[in-house]
Amino acid sequence: MTKKTAYHLNTPIIIPTIACLAILLILVIAEISVAQTATSDNSEALYRELRVKIDTLWVIFTACLVFFMNAGFAMLESGFCRSKNTVNILTKNLIVFALTTIAFWSFGFGLMFSQGNGFVGLSGFFVLGADNSPNTGLNYLGIFPSLSWAGIPLQAKFFFQLVFAGTAATIVSGAVAERIKFLAFFLFSLLLVAFIYPITGHWIWGGGWLARLNFWDFAGSTVVHTVGGWASLVGAVLLGPRLGKYQGSNSMALPGHNLTLSTLGCFILWLGWFGFNPGSTLAMEPEAISRILLNTNMSAATGGIAATLTAWRYFGKPDLSVIINGILGGLVAITAACPYVQIGWAAIIGMISGILVVLSVDFFDRLQIDDPVGALSVHLVCGLWGTFAVALFAAGIEANFYTQGPVRGLLLGGGLPAIKQVFVQLLGCAAVSLYTVIVSWSAWKAIDFFVGLRVSTEAELRGLDLSEHGLQAYSGFLFKSDLAHKVSAIIPKRTIIPPKDRGADK
Repeated sequence: MTKKTAYHLNTPIIIPTIACLAILLILVIAEISVAQTATSDNSEALYRELRVKIDTLWVIFTACLVFFMNAGFAMLESGFCRSKNTVNILTKNLIVFALTTIAFWSFGFGLMFSQGNGFVGLSGFFVLGADNSPNTGLNYLGIFPSLSWAGIPLQAKFFFQLVFAGTAATIVSGAVAERIKFLAFFLFSLLLVAFIYPITGHWIWGGGWLARLNFWDFAGSTVVHTVGGWASLVGAVLLGPRLGKYQGSNSMALPGHNLTLSTLGCFILWLGWFGFNPGSTLAMEPEAISRILLNTNMSAATGGIAATLTAWRYFGKPDLSVIINGILGGLVAITAACPYVQIGWAAIIGMISGILVVLSVDFFDRLQIDDPVGALSVHLVCGLWGTFAVALFAAGIEANFYTQGPVRGLLLGGGLPAIKQVFVQLLGCAAVSLYTVIVSWSAWKAIDFFVGLRVSTEAELRGLDLSEHGLQAYSGFLFKSDLAHKVSAIIPKRTIIPPKDRGADK
């Protein structure tokens, strides 16, 4: 291989790397410029203006990382499913962000973040209305007071929250894979982002009743992942398992067709989480961002290691699919507590997540709840665990991690305030879970009544790629099983005479 050829092969890796480094360099130069300008000119107004630009660039950059997680979900889910449903998986993961954009722009953002009451926002639909922030120097908070603390333009706030809403919606795709009608998923995605996700989000991030009780969920273990997990569970139960998945009390393996894709998806999601959690600061705060980044990575690492060892002991083999979900489970769990805990406790949170993923996959399988990609174990179970872990391991405001946050954790000697925090976290999880289950069940049942949820038996056996989309992901390629079938169909059958009997015919 010539040097020129090697360069072209590495170009897809080099270009994104250079782009990320260039953006970080711009941020560093801008930060230095702000400090020098503020020192030399002693101009508070100019400092605020430059600070807004830096924070806005940071938020947009991290939002783009979160947006790229859609590609991670698409790769992960398509690899975990069978080849005959690949186009369907990819189509759902592609269209869901387009649907999210319309639903969140029209209703979701206003319901979640605008002025209203303790249960729902009542204005700001279509992202219309005044917005202000501390950096403007004005006292008026606009119609989105729950986001007024962030000194960036409203449009940047909206886009960052939009990619979070898209994550909640795409979680559902994997749990209902390989048997749901495309139209049913299409309609449920609209309802989830427009009305289900924003209501509970308002309770926690929109200044609602749970926020007033000091329920803490920094980047969405409950707001995003538990909500997506419960919506997925209801859909999976109502749909029933895939054909052939369960025979009596036995669970039959329906292996995914491409674990290479799934592994790539895991890496993309891992990368995206470095925008998901640090970007939730909505400001370029070096100390906070660094702490959140390291805690996020540590939890993912220990989650993957714990899942590996647990699967090795539990199933006899270090299953790759379980390792992937262990890493993702660690990422989901640390999302609520990432700015509030020491790195050692982040490791414990991730380790427990990896164990929970393995045990919960087996638990759902015993209940014959068919989840082809393990979304329930990763997002629902680890989301609940991570939210509860805040009350156990938070370092406390006295640790100077933040100006606002949960009290010192129960396992760190937090005493009576920590016990209260435990009950608040449990109450929040229970309330969000109950609401999401009831409203998701209603939405799924309404869709089932009007258009139906599940494809026909013939369509499922044929594969959703052909029955729902009229396409094949691997047109022109023959898999081993397909090749054997086609060869046997075209070669005439004949009687094979054993060697010892062939002489009798002469």
